[in-house]
Amino acid sequence: SMASPALLMRVVASAYSVAEKAATIVRNVMSAGDLGIVEKAGPNDLQTKADRLVQMSICASLARKFPKVTIIGEEELPTDDVTEDLIENGQCEEILKKPCPAQYTGIKEEELVIWVDPLDGTKEYTEGLLDHVTVLIGIAYGGKAIAGVINQPYYNYQAGGNAVLGRTIWGVLGMGAFGFQLTEAPAGKHIVVTTRSHSSALVNECITALNPDHVIRVGGAGNKIIQLIEGKASAYVFASPGCKKWDTCAPEAILHAVGGKITDIRGNSFQYNKEVKHMNSAGVLATLRNYDYYASRIPNTVKESLVP
Repeated sequence: SMASPALLMRVVASAYSVAEKAATIVRNVMSAGDLGIVEKAGPNDLQTKADRLVQMSICASLARKFPKVTIIGEEELPTDDVTEDLIENGQCEEILKKPCPAQYTGIKEEELVIWVDPLDGTKEYTEGLLDHVTVLIGIAYGGKAIAGVINQPYYNYQAGGNAVLGRTIWGVLGMGAFGFQLTEAPAGKHIVVTTRSHSSALVNECITALNPDHVIRVGGAGNKIIQLIEGKASAYVFASPGCKKWDTCAPEAILHAVGGKITDIRGNSFQYNKEVKHMNSAGVLATLRNYDYYASRIPNTVKESLVP
């Protein structure tokens, strides 16, 4: 008989179904028309009804199935008033059938940390830039991002009425990443993707030093990593604090699963153990290929301005 799937594959299979449910919630809140926007730290730091409902749905659904896993979400929310209609019990069968990479077969529930960004690109969501929006579920073990799910609720939304709306990308280190077509950026072109709503003198100084052929400014860390793995950009550069562990955990796992690299601006890896501070205070540098080319061109003045 088939052995039952390893814990990691069950968690990823659940996260996949939970992310699809999250996407439905995101779309329903938008089509109902009342976003319920609250400012957290200011006009560029927003929370909507979708952020709140999605986080409750993801965290409660995963906690019910995997009670000993640590789950850390972006929003400060009560956990006790989750209604049954927010719970997703499904698991993606395709993922359950795949063999777990050998180095992860012995993982126990209490060794996993799940980092959740219920709606990455909230500001863009409120402005109708719907393709920027992602739902991020990152899975960490031993302080390292080892698996991730990125859902784009509005993928294809401009493709007309018959197009299938939304997609889910997922990956596991040692296995690869799925749900998209891996594409490299045009050879010899330096296309930098960076922040749309959190620009600063330092952010711009860093980009200028890279002398890029083109700069793309979009919202959402999940969205920026997708630009890399689909070949629309060659580097994601953000020389500023502001990005958090729940922004980078899922994208990091997917990027690393296809041979890319992400660090802070100073070249340090991110740590994802449950005790770690939430802010990535030294920014982000990520590429699918040619990481060293970009890393070597970050000015020392920029590195010195950003303290991990």
